[in-house]
Amino acid sequence: MAPDIDAASVPDDARILDVREPAEWAAGHVAGSQHLPIGEIVTRVDEIDDAAGTIVVVCRSGYRSAQVTAWLQGQGYDAVNLAGGLDAWAQAGRPLVTDSGEPGRVA
Repeated sequence: MAPDIDAASVPDDARILDVREPAEWAAGHVAGSQHLPIGEIVTRVDEIDDAAGTIVVVCRSGYRSAQVTAWLQGQGYDAVNLAGGLDAWAQAGRPLVTDSGEPGRVA
């Protein structure tokens, strides 16, 4: 079972790893987050800096990110799952952006 954090408790300077698919990411994501689709995590895990503190893993609803969080913990990473995913993030009034900096949406 992966540990969770609620959207309101995520610090503004948190390291966020978004594991959604490219089209979901393009619609909207947390500014400054890192994008590694769930299907690429195993082959690209070395792109995650494990020395920089806790990683908040996100997807749309929290299901995929919970799986990735558990796997990352098994690999020695300090990771927590965003409870309720970006749906909960948006409901908490936290912003999403597109790559162009425009307001984003959860897709």
